[in-house]
Amino acid sequence: MNSRLLKLATRHGALQARIDAQRLRLADHAAPLERALANGDRVLDWVDWLKHHPAVVGAGVAALVVAKPKRAWRWASRGLFVWRGWQGIKKSLAKVG
Repeated sequence: MNSRLLKLATRHGALQARIDAQRLRLADHAAPLERALANGDRVLDWVDWLKHHPAVVGAGVAALVVAKPKRAWRWASRGLFVWRGWQGIKKSLAKVG
């Protein structure tokens, strides 16, 4: 075999090994991100379920109002605060992206 081809094959093998090691390191570094994104997906699935079952949400709200109206208003105001905060975050992210 030509010495030039042998050098190229050796270099190619070394680069492949380096690439494989980098892929493994990247996968290790991405593991926490994968877990966070999986949790986010679960939350979005739950929100999607709530969107498709509004009667359940309405029944829950009605039960809260009947049981403790003062407590229901307190939780509703907290929920509104969280929702408005989320809307602001979404707008900020939309401007960045």
